[in-house]
Amino acid sequence: MKIWQKILNFILPPRCVLCGKVLRDDQGICDSCINNIEFLKLPICYRCGQPLNEVTGQNNAHLLCARCLRTKRQVFRLSRSAFAYDDFSKKLILDFKFYDYTDLAALLAKMLYVAGNDIFQSGVDIIIPVPLHYTRLIKRKYNQSSLLAKELSKLTGIKTDNFILRKKRRTKPQVECNGTARLNNLKNAFIVKNPAKIKGKRVLLIDDVLTTGATLRECAVTLKRAGAKSVDNLTAARVIN
Repeated sequence: MKIWQKILNFILPPRCVLCGKVLRDDQGICDSCINNIEFLKLPICYRCGQPLNEVTGQNNAHLLCARCLRTKRQVFRLSRSAFAYDDFSKKLILDFKFYDYTDLAALLAKMLYVAGNDIFQSGVDIIIPVPLHYTRLIKRKYNQSSLLAKELSKLTGIKTDNFILRKKRRTKPQVECNGTARLNNLKNAFIVKNPAKIKGKRVLLIDDVLTTGATLRECAVTLKRAGAKSVDNLTAARVIN
């Protein structure tokens, strides 16, 4: 297979998904574009992962943003993302999510592994991707979150399960909803098929991008009601507020 891949790459050389530059291998992104991605670095909110740009000269991992200071009860133990979802990285996510650039999963999973370092240090028992409703899965042909979870499982040795958390009803795309409509759109949309598999377990939720966090929160609520000890979330990108 490696020989045939080399032949194919010679005939149709792989190109950077962001700028179109010919690549030496199937890494998906050239070095120049990698350098233009806004990776999220300390200081960030210890709990939700939001960058704390107003804080200077500190790398304290336990700083909290104003929202987390006001909120006593949190559904997530920790929330982390690899890079900012902006005009530059948007194409990377959309190509991976909608246009069959599934080879990007391995590269994005490496970014997740680095971004989620303190999550893994805190302990994870099982990795669960955010599920798609079966009608959307059939239309899209793959679940991008499942691909990320699979690759991350290879890097960490932590088991992933694509069937515990299921989406039981079809919902509108979240981009078509605003404000409280996003929450209502997802209310009771997910179900845990086998609660015994997550009872007392530390669960890591995986998704491609965090916008308002409504989908991830509803998934986490469902998992905790089913007996999960804790829920963290890890995404490739996030919208910076």
